[in-house]
Amino acid sequence: MSLTTTPHQAELATDPTTDTGSQHIRDTLRDAIVERRLAPGTKLSESDVGELFNVSRTLVRAALQALSYEGLVNVEKNRGAFVAHPSIDEARQIFATRRLIEPGVVRAAAARIGKAELSELRRMLAAERQLTEQRGQSARRAEIKASGDFHLALADLSGNAILRRFMDELVARSSLVIALYGQSTVSSCGHSEHDEIVNAIERGDIDAAARLMVHHIDHIEADLDLRVLKSTDLKAALEL
Repeated sequence: MSLTTTPHQAELATDPTTDTGSQHIRDTLRDAIVERRLAPGTKLSESDVGELFNVSRTLVRAALQALSYEGLVNVEKNRGAFVAHPSIDEARQIFATRRLIEPGVVRAAAARIGKAELSELRRMLAAERQLTEQRGQSARRAEIKASGDFHLALADLSGNAILRRFMDELVARSSLVIALYGQSTVSSCGHSEHDEIVNAIERGDIDAAARLMVHHIDHIEADLDLRVLKSTDLKAALEL
């Protein structure tokens, strides 16, 4: 591997606007993917994205590469970048990972939580409930984001930055999976279950809170259609 850098690479490395610009693009695209405004499989053309943000393709490429590291974008040689389209196996692995990690998140958060933090969680849950009563695409997207934000808030309360980063990716990738395989017209992330988890933490029953989190993740996955469909011939598929 060469340790030399080209003048262009050196310029990018020392230009603080490069990191800032690509981070803004990455964050904006990421929000659109997580909130399901960009569907799995959507092509993310470097030139189109560059035009929208009025930036060079170099900045766009850096943002797309960052999203690919998170599993939210697939970059295919000679084809370009696309919003990731997780397979059924990937979907199952994502929720299996959440079942392993999130009980630990609950325990770590519970060890540090106080009255102020509990009040903030209650405020989040109240806002989440209000969103469930609204109609329309924008309200639906806000509801989905609020559901994910609850899980991220618990990760924040753990005080573990690495754990928080893992959760950030897991929640984002879960959103893609739900967009592809979700069956319910209401939020898959049950709001009453969020309340039950917080109630258990508040009364100091941390074992119950951890169990409730696993049950909650089971419930989210149960709302997905992860059946492996057998291939059929064209005539049968068209019912002719």
